[in-house]
Amino acid sequence: MDELSIEKSLRPQYLNQYIGQAKLKLELGIYIEAAKSREEALDHVLLYGPPGLGKTTMAMVIANEMAVNIRTTSGPAIEKAGDLVALLNELEAGDVLFIDEIHRMPRMVEEMLYSAMEDYFVDIIVGQGPTAHPVHFPLPPFTLIGATTRAGMLSAPLRDRFGIVSHMEYYTIEDLSDIVIRSADIFQTEIHDSGALEIAKRSRGTPRVANRLLKRVRDYAQVQSDGIVNQKVADAALSMLRVDQKGLDYVDQKMVRTMIEVYGGGPVGLSTIAANIGEEMETIEDMVEPYLLQMGFIQRTPRGRIVTQLGFDHLGYPINN
Repeated sequence: MDELSIEKSLRPQYLNQYIGQAKLKLELGIYIEAAKSREEALDHVLLYGPPGLGKTTMAMVIANEMAVNIRTTSGPAIEKAGDLVALLNELEAGDVLFIDEIHRMPRMVEEMLYSAMEDYFVDIIVGQGPTAHPVHFPLPPFTLIGATTRAGMLSAPLRDRFGIVSHMEYYTIEDLSDIVIRSADIFQTEIHDSGALEIAKRSRGTPRVANRLLKRVRDYAQVQSDGIVNQKVADAALSMLRVDQKGLDYVDQKMVRTMIEVYGGGPVGLSTIAANIGEEMETIEDMVEPYLLQMGFIQRTPRGRIVTQLGFDHLGYPINN
């Protein structure tokens, strides 16, 4: 099985196969059933939350549940109005248009979406100069699913046009363990419950991280052991990867250690942290900081980020009084 087909098979196809996000699944199940019974397109959906929680997968599940086609793109890929019109032109009644990183769409394209979402039409200008004239372009009823890690960066007019706004939460260790066991079966890797639990504990509440770590643990088990993933093998492999017991990787630990060793635990500004550890501010804000906040290792304050008592304790530093 090649990597692409494995990646596809890792994604659940329907809500009853989707592990975790119980509240979101319950709500979506109701909205989908209601739309199908009325033979209408599902209302527009906005999925937001940290990276790797399954927003793209959920969009595909919604399309499958509605038994319609899905077109996928991303905000940065829609550079001009013509790109959006080309995508909308391919849609049939009820189809799903999925836009990842929707907060990164150009403003001109976003404004064209307003009439498309609300009244199912776009007005485009055809020709140039004196021959330019507007053309009214009707659209079939469709469902726009937008995904973003930064809901706050969406303009209010765009956000208000989504009838269903759902926050995707970090996964429980139990749900992640089930995901690891399911993925191991797809990879044809023998795994003990203890091994799956060890990987789940260090997966930052995120299925994407869990599957990535499973692949590396599988490699370690194959070369350094008998190919079976148990707790001991998983612990050894993840320690080699410098992923600690709470799921903090090298960059997470470097950020917190720098805040403690150089700035006494803070407060310290995000740009200063980024310069110190050699990472982009956006990377820290989107990929590193959310989990550290979730775990209670750091806090945001008006004066900057600070390391909490939990953060000091976890990395073995005495807190400064």
